[in-house]
Amino acid sequence: QVQVVESGGGLVQPGGSRRLSCAASGSISSIQYMGWYRQAPGKQRDLVATISSAGTINYVDSVKGRFTISRDNAQNTVYLQMNSLKPEDTAVYYCKVVRLDGIIYWGKGTLVTVSS
Repeated sequence: QVQVVESGGGLVQPGGSRRLSCAASGSISSIQYMGWYRQAPGKQRDLVATISSAGTINYVDSVKGRFTISRDNAQNTVYLQMNSLKPEDTAVYYCKVVRLDGIIYWGKGTLVTVSS
């Protein structure tokens, strides 16, 4: 069994900050990359940021300069520091874990609401 658990969601005011965490545990072998995706109401799930085991990072343009992804390889944990949040960042944020053999795991998501 593999568990992927996100935490850190909640209500934040526009311009505020929030830090999300994602921990992968269980029978998991080497991880190729971990990442964050988000799904706003009525929209598809989209990439936010990914980070490989070697530290290669990729961001969607809309969060560049505001969000920072980081990773603790030893703990199989990935973080997303979100600054200067906007109402359009409101979404359920999902963690994705991809193993070297291509197996993919998703967490259940954590809701981030940006509103005054």
